[in-house]
Amino acid sequence: MTEALAIEADTPELQAAARTLAREWGFRLEPAPDQAYVLRLTGERLELCSRKDARSGPVFVDWTGGAAAHRRLFGGGRGQPLARAVGLKAGATPTVLDATAGFGRDAFVLACLGCRVTLLERHPAVAALLQDGLRRACADAEIGEWVRERMRVVHGDALQWLAGLSGTEHPEVVYLDPMYPERRKPSLVKKEMRALQELLGKDPAAGALLPAALAAARQRVVVKRPMGAAALNQQPPTMSIKGKQHRYDVYVIKAIAHES
Repeated sequence: MTEALAIEADTPELQAAARTLAREWGFRLEPAPDQAYVLRLTGERLELCSRKDARSGPVFVDWTGGAAAHRRLFGGGRGQPLARAVGLKAGATPTVLDATAGFGRDAFVLACLGCRVTLLERHPAVAALLQDGLRRACADAEIGEWVRERMRVVHGDALQWLAGLSGTEHPEVVYLDPMYPERRKPSLVKKEMRALQELLGKDPAAGALLPAALAAARQRVVVKRPMGAAALNQQPPTMSIKGKQHRYDVYVIKAIAHES
């Protein structure tokens, strides 16, 4: 069971809003002595802050500027590896369930390219950060209209969610980016990835994600893997599409059904 993080208000005027978020998401109002992170509500956004590293800046979801905006404008459009992996092409814009949403960077890229994306996240703090990022993106004058149409955040367990789908609820594509042990030195790990690793830890159900996704997807399952890493569950994909730092293992449902 995930230990609840604490949430604190940046100013006295925000205390009521922080208490509301605490009730909604099950957050504490005082951090446990050994907790490494705390959520902080500011006048602008919800942030995840380290309690052990004062030099580390806050982590938050931002789809309106910074790296997300740069990737939206200059990421390569439908020709980029992620887009090709999910099957984006002329006349095809699949619905996508990102079953391991994290901070939602890949989900946002897919939404930029026209996909309707459900971001599913099991950790309440990460889901709350996603929801806050979605709120601010929806209010943005430039991207707000299509973000409201194409993106939604769901807090829940991926295995339970996938098993509970019925009929037309089944997405065309299920996207998986399971937590993978970081091989680089800790000092080189980006603070966002380090925060995810420390909050989420190892998912005891990670091995069951691929068969559950294969049972739920109508067209394909895409698994993001580090270069050189083994296929998830050692199951060979139908094909792989390589990016600069990662590859995308693609499991085409029709091809798998034909093989069996």
